[in-house]
Amino acid sequence: MKYIAPSILSADFLNLQKDILILEKAEADIIHCDIMDGQFVPNITFGPSLVKRISDISPLPLDVHLMIKQPENFIDLFADAGAKYISIHAEGNNHLDRLINQIKKHNVKAGIVVNPATPVGYIKDLLNIVDFVLLMSVNPGFGGQSFINYTKNKIVELVEIRNSIDNKFLIEIDGGVCLDNVKELADLGVDIFVAGSSIFNSKDIVRTIADFKNIFKDKY
Repeated sequence: MKYIAPSILSADFLNLQKDILILEKAEADIIHCDIMDGQFVPNITFGPSLVKRISDISPLPLDVHLMIKQPENFIDLFADAGAKYISIHAEGNNHLDRLINQIKKHNVKAGIVVNPATPVGYIKDLLNIVDFVLLMSVNPGFGGQSFINYTKNKIVELVEIRNSIDNKFLIEIDGGVCLDNVKELADLGVDIFVAGSSIFNSKDIVRTIADFKNIFKDKY
């Protein structure tokens, strides 16, 4: 299965409920929520209270990507707010095993994130316990950036590891994902596609998500 996860970082926050209803109409699979604290990355977004409101109005599973310092102080709050997936960065965090297990104790899917310059080898020992790996294909902090091409090498490396172990973690990609590159990324082995500006800046969100899904139809 392949999953489309629109990132609401690119949504219209003055009409967020309207945009979320459009995502439901378009049969998006997941809503991706980028949580930024202005310290781990140079931007600030939103917190658990907004995630809770989204969870209250939408049945779509929420994928919460924590780009924050000291995520251990917020994991429980986001799980309680309704997150179904929570991911934390390999960079800047100590005790990664402990953080992954803190997420899992809530029966939430636990993911590890790596920035473009971080090698896959840094997280290799965690690949037996995580539910998914989120590859950043742009430098995190802002939407609308171009895809960093060498991320494709990491996809190949992760697929090779996944094929060699019992834990069949999902591979998620975030940054510069668009209709022009999604087929190649799917063929390489990506399972979850985070797309922000390519969806919300399009003329027709429903049609654009349908176009993404048609690329996968009858093939995966």
